[in-house]
Amino acid sequence: MKIGIIGAMEVEVQALKSNMTVNRIVKKASMEFYEGIIGGKDVVVVRSGIAKVNAGICVQILVDLFDVTHVINTGVAGSLDSKLNIGDIVLSVDACYHDVDITIFGYAKGEVPQIGAVNFEADKEMREKAKASIKKVAPDIGVYEGRVCSGDQFISSKEVKDDIIKNHGGMCAEMEGAAIAQASYLNNVPFLIIRAISDKADGSAEVDYPTFEAKAAKDCAALVMELIAEL
Repeated sequence: MKIGIIGAMEVEVQALKSNMTVNRIVKKASMEFYEGIIGGKDVVVVRSGIAKVNAGICVQILVDLFDVTHVINTGVAGSLDSKLNIGDIVLSVDACYHDVDITIFGYAKGEVPQIGAVNFEADKEMREKAKASIKKVAPDIGVYEGRVCSGDQFISSKEVKDDIIKNHGGMCAEMEGAAIAQASYLNNVPFLIIRAISDKADGSAEVDYPTFEAKAAKDCAALVMELIAEL
């Protein structure tokens, strides 16, 4: 087993890097891949950079160069569901694109042509172990399971948020998860997206995000480290 752990931003992987034994650092495609040990498991921790192309490239490098057997995406997201509070954790049941629209040719909203899936399903065993892990490290944090919606935009408009909910029924919105899910799906690698809610993805986003980003990312990292030990 070798687990690839992806965060889009440094704040999302910093705690993981500081808690791992690093054996080597490999630079590829402007990314630094930290290969080593966390919780007795072989891991590769990497900051992919923001948005879908960076995320997809990152997964392919993890598969081709490091032969990872599992992929975890950790980070923050905006809430799409009214029951979620800032600081809650979302575990992906599946992931989809909210900014893909080729419906004119008969495809479903969000479907990438000729892939064979509209929503990319996350690994159920990884999700169940993540639920158990968070009960150990942060039992007071709310944990939810649902769809992660991804697109190349930071959602800060209620109108855009409502449109995503209407078309996809997602639980949270961010910018990398579906690309990581698609690349994992194409390579037949089990994956899980773990997102801490940093904002409400509405008009309050600009106020909430800087305040809660660091704490949300830290909570995610603690969960990931416990999950690694359980896999």
